[in-house]
Parts: sequence; C-alpha cells; structure tokens
Amino acid sequence: MATERAGQDGPGKAGTPPPGPDETCSRPLYAEIADPGSLARFGEEIEAGNPSDWPGYPDRLRQARIATGARHSVTTGVATVDGESCVLVGFEFSFLGGSMGAAEGVRIARAFSVAVAERLPIVCVGASGGSRMQEGTIALLQMQTAATAIAGARRAGIPHIAVAGDPTTGGVWSSLIADADVLISVPDARVSFSGSRTRPQGADPQSAEYLSDGKWAHGFIDVLSPVPRLGAEVAAAVRLLSPRSRGDIPHRAPLPAWPEGDGDRDGAAGAGAWAHVGGARSPRRARADRWLAEYFGQTVEIRGDRCGGVDAGLRCGFGSHHGSTIAYVAQTGERTTPAGFRTATRLLGLAARLRLPVLTLIDTPGAAAGPADEAAGVGPAIAELFVAMASSQVPITSVVIGEGVSGGALALASPNDLWIARDAYLAVTTPELAASILKLDVHDIPQVATWLRLTPAELMSRGIVRGVILPPAASASTAAQAADPR
Repeated sequence: MATERAGQDGPGKAGTPPPGPDETCSRPLYAEIADPGSLARFGEEIEAGNPSDWPGYPDRLRQARIATGARHSVTTGVATVDGESCVLVGFEFSFLGGSMGAAEGVRIARAFSVAVAERLPIVCVGASGGSRMQEGTIALLQMQTAATAIAGARRAGIPHIAVAGDPTTGGVWSSLIADADVLISVPDARVSFSGSRTRPQGADPQSAEYLSDGKWAHGFIDVLSPVPRLGAEVAAAVRLLSPRSRGDIPHRAPLPAWPEGDGDRDGAAGAGAWAHVGGARSPRRARADRWLAEYFGQTVEIRGDRCGGVDAGLRCGFGSHHGSTIAYVAQTGERTTPAGFRTATRLLGLAARLRLPVLTLIDTPGAAAGPADEAAGVGPAIAELFVAMASSQVPITSVVIGEGVSGGALALASPNDLWIARDAYLAVTTPELAASILKLDVHDIPQVATWLRLTPAELMSRGIVRGVILPPAASASTAAQAADPR
C-alpha cells in the first residue's frame, strides 16, 4: 500500500502527540487518485476554532499545519481522475490522524454544494481515525453535517463515490464513506466503526471484521483495489455515473439483440417443451457473463446488500452501451439468495436516484430455499424487490435468458417490458416440481412441461412476453469446452 500505517488509528485524539515538523509525512491517498496538478482547492480560508477551549489545541493545530503543509485534515477541490472531472474530498491522515472537526465539516458541506451546483460527481477519499476529541461534541455533530450534505446530493442526483483508505474508522466511516453509492477500498485497510482504542478488550485488531477485506466479503464494500489501480477504478465510476456523461432523461435500455417478430425460430419448442427445458439447462447456452460482455463496454459492479450479505450468483452494476449508461441486474443460473434480492433492490434505488434505465437478465432455477435462506428473510426480500420493480420511476427492460422459475425469476421481470431468449423458458415452477406438487409420476414430467406452456412461442402467444430475442452466439472456445467439459 502507498499509505503508511502510522501506529494507532487515532493520533488526533487526546494524549497522542502530533507529527513533529521534521517528520516525513506519507503521500495522502487522494493524491494517488487525482491526476497530477489537476486539483484546484477551495475552502482554504476556513478557520478552525477551539469550541471546547481544549488546552493546547491551537498549538497542536499549528504544529500539524507545519508538519503537513495542509490547512486542515480535509482537503477539498475540483480535480480530474484519469481526465474525468469531479469534486474531491481528501483526508490527510498525517494531520491529527485525519480527524474530523468543525472546519472539516464546513469544507465537506461546501464540497457537496459545489458538486450539486456544478453537476459533478463527488469523490471522498477517507483516511481518518474519526471525530476530533479536542472539539468534543461539536466534532461529533459533524456526522450530521456530512449526512445532510449527502442527502442534498442524493436529491439532486449527484453520485457519491468513496474510497476507504487505511485507516477509515469512527464517524468518518459511518457518516461520509460507508453510505457511498459506489465504495472502493484498498486491501488490508483498517475499516471499521470502532477504532483500535475503542474496541472491546482482547479484540483481535487483525480480525477480518475490522479490515476492508472482511467488509468486502460481507458486501459493505463494492470493490477492493490495490493503490496503483485506484485511479482507474474511481475514473470508471465517475465516467459512468457523472450527470455530465449519463444524461438526465432515462430512455429505455435497448434490447441486447433483436426481436424475432413471430417467434417462428423457436426450434427447441418444436422438439417438445421438455426438450426445450433441457436446452435451457445446457452448458452450451450463453450465460449472463456472455450477455453482459456482448452488451456493455466498460462496467462498474456493486457488491452486496449493505446488510452483511453477498450473493455470488447475482451481478449488479452500471455499464456503457453505445455511449449511454445503463444499470443492470443479472442472474447467473444459480438460485438467488435473500442477499441477492436485496442487492437488486439496492441497484434499483441507485438507478432511480441517478435517473438511469435498467436492464435485468433473468436466469435462475428459483429462489434459494434452505433454512438459512428462510432465516435471512427470503420472502420479505422478494416482496421488497417486487414493489421496487413495480414502483420504479425509470424504465426497466427484462430478458429471460435461461431458466425463469417461480417468484425468484419473476421478481426481476419488468411488469411491462419483458422479453425472452429463444433458448429460455418461464414457468411457475420446474416441470419436476410441478409433477411432485400434483402427485404425478416421474414419467409424467415431459407432459407436465407441455401443460405448463413455458416455451417462448407459448409465452408470446399469450402476451406474457413481448417477443423472442436471439442469444449471443457462443464463442468457439465456449462451444469446445461445453462439448468436452474435461
């Protein structure tokens, strides 16, 4: 990592000496992200007071300014990242541990106001031990200041991108960084609400729960990136989400391929509905990864439901399609878990706020149904997603690209713009389960498949789908691997 670990994660707290004038300060993380020479600072005139009359605090501020060359622990300005314009909020950990006081709160609020006024994304790069002890409750109140600023940006449709550096703890993590629209961190960074001096006695400081890797594993961080890649990761998010590039009027997402007007090329259905189901389950069929790769150029993915859950079988994010940004949710052929449904709901919320159209790709044998899934609330998670889909203020286009089984599939289906791939099906449940529910013999399964009327031609004839889509052609390597899975 490019940033140093300066002992404990809160040198701005009482009793810890500030860096001396002759100490060499590490290069702040935001300087690793912004293009060299691009930062045009503002807010330098803001003065820090001593609201709690803390003894010696003014002297500590002066020493910190001499040691770091910075006015405050937060630097604000307009900058570019890989040529993409943004408003930057960068923490200086060498300045009293990057702690947040009243002056820092004023700078943060102003930065968000500039982002709204200039229609620019805001990028917050954290490196902080939390609230500044010497300013007492006034420092604590800056969490509300940050939250108010974020709320204003959300109302204006301004994307908030954050980077959690080492460390990012306390009130900075839990008010400014953790609720970003897209959250990136460096591996092995200390990222937690509790700092090293406020945790329960005996807590292991290297426990994954206190590190960025653990936060990523549990879906609280979207992307883990080494420092040399941070600029590219931030630039991709800025490029896709900026109001200056995404546009303000969401148009319907273009279809991934082209509709077949009458569904006559539904060859698998001609061989029987049960054979069609087998084709939808074939390893030769194009899966979500292939559809996404054919449809999008650059993408940025979000990960997790921000409630501690991650579904590895669901992909969500934003991508560029012919110069326009489109949000997407894609099932990858696995059973979708409660965390997956909640992540999809999170994606829909972001798309609505940023006024982006949505593309959903449906491919699942159904919702996960184990005891742990019931305990995690799979039913309520599906219910919330249904309501989010029904109430969306941006257009949603959906394509069933494989198996579309039960409510776990329908939850991601647009109520008014649903299409289906030629080799896919949509049914109330699988033919096998339908036969079991109806207490039929296993030999009746092919007939049950026919009775379910699940093929594209049947679905189109009854007005359930708008049309049939040609799937992306399998590459030669994909076809060869499917033929010889060894």
